[in-house]
Amino acid sequence: MECLEGTVEQIIFYNPENGYTVFRIKTETEEVTVVGNFPPLSPGECLKITGRWEKNIRFGTQFQMESFSLTLPSSVRGVERFLASGLVRGVGPVLAQRIVKKFGERTVSILNETPEKLKQVEGIGEKKFAEILKSWEEHKEIRDLIIFLQAHNISTTLAYKIYRAYGQAAFEVLRSNPYQLCLDIWGVGFKTADQIALKLGLPSDSPERVKAFILYLLEKDNEQGHVFSDEAEIKEKCRQELEVEPEKVERALGELLESRSLVREIVDGKSGLYLPFFYQAQEEVARIISRLAARSAAAPDFDPETRIAEVEKNCGLKFSEQQKKAIVSSLQKKIIVITGGPGTGKTTIVRAMVEIFESWQKKILLAAPTGRAAKRLAETTGREAKTIHRLLEFQPGEGHFRRGPGHPLRGEALIVDEVSMVDLPLMYHLLRAVPPEMRLILVGDKDQLPPVGPGNLLRDLIDSGVVEVIRLDEIFRQAGESLIVVNAHRVNHGQSLVYPRRNDPGSDFYFFHQEDEEKVFRLILKLCQHNIPRRLNLNPLSTQIQVITPMYRGLVGVDNLNLELQKVLNPGTAGLKVGQKEFRVRDKVMQIRNDYDKEVFNGDLGSVVQVDPERFGLLVDFDGRLIFYEKDELVDLVLAYAISVHKAQGNEYQAVVMPLLTQHYIMLQRNLFYTALTRARKLSVIIGSYRALHIAIKNDRPVQRNCRLKEKILEIAGGREPTLRLF
Repeated sequence: MECLEGTVEQIIFYNPENGYTVFRIKTETEEVTVVGNFPPLSPGECLKITGRWEKNIRFGTQFQMESFSLTLPSSVRGVERFLASGLVRGVGPVLAQRIVKKFGERTVSILNETPEKLKQVEGIGEKKFAEILKSWEEHKEIRDLIIFLQAHNISTTLAYKIYRAYGQAAFEVLRSNPYQLCLDIWGVGFKTADQIALKLGLPSDSPERVKAFILYLLEKDNEQGHVFSDEAEIKEKCRQELEVEPEKVERALGELLESRSLVREIVDGKSGLYLPFFYQAQEEVARIISRLAARSAAAPDFDPETRIAEVEKNCGLKFSEQQKKAIVSSLQKKIIVITGGPGTGKTTIVRAMVEIFESWQKKILLAAPTGRAAKRLAETTGREAKTIHRLLEFQPGEGHFRRGPGHPLRGEALIVDEVSMVDLPLMYHLLRAVPPEMRLILVGDKDQLPPVGPGNLLRDLIDSGVVEVIRLDEIFRQAGESLIVVNAHRVNHGQSLVYPRRNDPGSDFYFFHQEDEEKVFRLILKLCQHNIPRRLNLNPLSTQIQVITPMYRGLVGVDNLNLELQKVLNPGTAGLKVGQKEFRVRDKVMQIRNDYDKEVFNGDLGSVVQVDPERFGLLVDFDGRLIFYEKDELVDLVLAYAISVHKAQGNEYQAVVMPLLTQHYIMLQRNLFYTALTRARKLSVIIGSYRALHIAIKNDRPVQRNCRLKEKILEIAGGREPTLRLF
């Protein structure tokens, strides 16, 4: 084993999935190539690496890392590169050069002992000085933790996450129960915590390990949309993957149940395991829904039919019988569901409801699950609409909603649009904030994909038969002229598509038959770069042009298309490299997890408006809201030139391009194709094979999720009140 100590010069390759990195490091005597699994590195970082030399037939002599630690640089050049690397917030390449030019070899001692002398450097005022000093102090405090974790081959990035979560208590948590990490820190799963625990000497059959794995499996099932997990499957996975005896699994499970970390429910001889919150949420949602469905609202002091006729006259409309029924029910019922596909008039009757409730002098609230859906609802009604999180006044620092049973919403009616996207936990919080006098009007398309989160709420409400459901199935004349709308309804009925007349330049829907993946890929680039921007008079970088693809991998998968579309649509501009991806000004980006502090949520789309190399951060515009991302927050962003169908749900775009090939077989499902097709407002272009198209339309197998909301609503409607087993 040998030891290298030097400065990172160049990142040659980085795989974000496993951290495998190839980079050049400059020591005092030479520049060499290092390979191994590392966290995201930046040029200028100083490392001490233990490993061995290996001869690669293709790439020559390389240094294979066994372990490493972050070090402070000693040379003047090393100090400058370190300060410019982004680890010290507030210092970029220009300021780093000024600092080192001023203090030379004394730079580190100045930072450690007399940091106030930094104010002598041009560009460092009081605010900048405070930022630099705070960042430097944080780095000093975490150094021992980094060294401790590096001894166990744990990355610097993870060390920072652990330190931010626990502070000085980090060592105690790591020594007593490292599995606590996967419960407390986003991005740390069981496998990472298990790696730490085993390297710290915890037995492979310890009760804490088995309990952590059980909780991890339940959380994974929740991420897949399940509300509960099958107990038999959980036990089998424990036995197979942990290789522990069945009795030890039973003992760990018993301890979790005894401590109320889990809830067990046995139905028809099959045992399900819930995390306590999801059990409570399911019971409470079923109870409140049943209660609302059983009650009538206060009757209006006017004839609904007369008022509807007035709205028709004032707005120049003619409502269908089902639309009229929906409006009347919204006045008479405590809860209704309105469902229908595109072009069936959901938006029209929402506008009418708003007009009628306001003329009745009743306050009506409007909400939707996502920022874009709320913005669209506000535009179509001319009234304020909020995301559900903002409506419920989420308190980021405290981690809860301000609105609830003790502080309910105020108003006589609440319309929630795009309710197919609402998962069980969010509906739980919403229903708890609905006061007795409020009507709840849920609007959505039951044929779209289920929500990303746990449950299948809209379909369960409809299938229960307890809540009044108004189905809008008549396509109105103007919408009927749209092939997007016509084909969406044909897809829903399992029918083949209608294609535009040959060379029709005015159609809003096209299918290009092509089975060669390479040619599909080239056509996508051409359409996004030239044809669609010209057709719709849009900037090629507009967020109104969206590629939606069923898969992440492959030539026409999300990952590759993002890299290639960035090259042709936004080339050349300098950006920030984070692993293999680079963020540039004007890039389309997407948030991939809920950040309540920033009020930016999973699936929100934005555009990079500024790159800050000094702070190694980005300023992103989310529909007019400017949000700054620090270096360690960039993992929450991905390029969004191409996105998955699930991520597109709830959004609408002027133009959508979608590849559809038999390679996507596992994702060729009717509701997935239908959801992608209905994201387009003015132009939908499908490129692929007739066989893949046929499979997608005919495959109507429903997505099976472990959820008992429908059954619980029916039980309560039949007279059984749930007994809540709380935390």
